[in-house]
Amino acid sequence: MHALVVFFDDEADAKVRDLWRKVGATFEHPPHLTYAVAGTIGPKVRAELREDLSRLWLPDLWLHTLGVFATTENVLQLGAVVDSELLAVHSAIHDVLAGRVKNPNAYYLPGNWVPHCTLLHGVDDERITRAFTALHPVEPIRAKVREVSIVDTQTGGIDPLRKASTAPR
Repeated sequence: MHALVVFFDDEADAKVRDLWRKVGATFEHPPHLTYAVAGTIGPKVRAELREDLSRLWLPDLWLHTLGVFATTENVLQLGAVVDSELLAVHSAIHDVLAGRVKNPNAYYLPGNWVPHCTLLHGVDDERITRAFTALHPVEPIRAKVREVSIVDTQTGGIDPLRKASTAPR
């Protein structure tokens, strides 16, 4: 599987890692927000994404809402505030991916997407409840985008598509 993600600036990364420590979570990859997941995001599509992303300003993310959702496994997450800029970037990414990737994950498609940074996943209900209680209330985290990358979830490989925007903040 390939995931298109944004990694955060050092300050936001450290704050999320602190939350991970408080709930005993460990992850292979740095804190991030996922825009899309598919079975394969091939080289031609990556080249188009690089071109499109070079023309987009990547907005800061406000990770603000502590929440829980269950799909096939429980997830404790810090939800991003959804605004028109975030949705525009998401839409632009999916315009490039539409019909050009294999097995897109429906959870990340426009209209279904819940933008978030995972804090804990795959644990039982009791542990999720304890973790939520340990973190609530959570201080909002302003996360500046450091990098947009494709992550291969099988190999752990990371293919950077674009470094952070130099646009004024």
